[in-house]
Amino acid sequence: MRHQLSDRTAGFTDSVIRRMTRISLKHGAVNLSQGFPDFDPPREMLDRLAAIAHTGPHQYSITWGAQNFREALSDKQSILMGRRIDPEREIVVTCGSTEAMMAAMMTVVNPGDKAIVFSPFYENYGADTILSGAQPIYVPLRPPLFAFDVNELEAAFKQRPKALILCNPSNPCGKVFTRGELTVIAELAQKYDAYIITDEVYEHIVYAPHTHTYIASLPNMFDRTISCSSLSKTYSITGWRLGYIIAPEEITEVAKKVHDFLTVGAAAPLQEAAVVGLRFPAAYYDNLLREYTERRQLFLKGLDDLGIQHTSPEGAYYVMLDISEYGYESDLDFCEKLAERVGVGAVPGSSFFREDVNSLIRFHFAKKKETLYEALNRLENMKERMRKPN
Repeated sequence: MRHQLSDRTAGFTDSVIRRMTRISLKHGAVNLSQGFPDFDPPREMLDRLAAIAHTGPHQYSITWGAQNFREALSDKQSILMGRRIDPEREIVVTCGSTEAMMAAMMTVVNPGDKAIVFSPFYENYGADTILSGAQPIYVPLRPPLFAFDVNELEAAFKQRPKALILCNPSNPCGKVFTRGELTVIAELAQKYDAYIITDEVYEHIVYAPHTHTYIASLPNMFDRTISCSSLSKTYSITGWRLGYIIAPEEITEVAKKVHDFLTVGAAAPLQEAAVVGLRFPAAYYDNLLREYTERRQLFLKGLDDLGIQHTSPEGAYYVMLDISEYGYESDLDFCEKLAERVGVGAVPGSSFFREDVNSLIRFHFAKKKETLYEALNRLENMKERMRKPN
């Protein structure tokens, strides 16, 4: 008789987001489920990558990141975060922000510790907590504004968690935490001696009048913040898997060890090509935001014209639709039928909520404008094809 396998993943399913991509492909649906663009990265990065294919580097870089990559990242993020980031001591380059978040969790928590997770949340956060041997404490962000209750949050902190996971701007709801909200979180973290682990991959996609504030930049917060992010969304290179951790040296020294044994290091040629992007002037990020603002306006207006109820994201590129009028008990069932009958892929909202929520689905609009128009054209038939008979 075989030995029993580890039970740490017993409560997991496969990624619902990635599953919906497979279902979209099966039915030829416009894939607005998994959040990756259908347009190319910047030409300068592609040209540099082509040159590197012949010249290298092709072997391991320094485990915690190539020297020139860390220096370029330091120069970029030091301006944004309002303090000089030491490229030698305060940066760890990872295989995407997915690894950065996992390495951060394993750096901070011990088995049996607790960690606060806002709900709704990107599906990896609960899994990261459990794989680290910790227990998640869920605090709701209530729609439509996705605000938290200060008393509920402090009640969670009173359980003495080791960390709080903060996605800002937030996936899936597009919430951008205000400076006031971040100050409340920071004060509670200091009061109850907890770390903050951030996921800030959408830091450059924040729609006016909202602004992004790095919680690490607030008074006395750099020392207890592990800032995680990646280049995936900013440069449309989700497949390059380049992420990073920024934190004080006493934290990065531990994170380097975790990272080393998890993955050894991020891809050397891709780091080399990405340096070009990290050196882009401010105009690149202004143009990026302008393009996403146009996509947001196009897609939300299209939904409005079709009479489809939706949220209005403050950041990132996700919008949530209310499907309660269609009478489905399962939002997963709705999304599967939406791909089959209407030809548009979405993610069931229940995969993001700890609460019992089956009335929301998530679309993303990180697509070419012609792709979004095609999706909207197909969605014209949604009410007719998706409504359940009485």
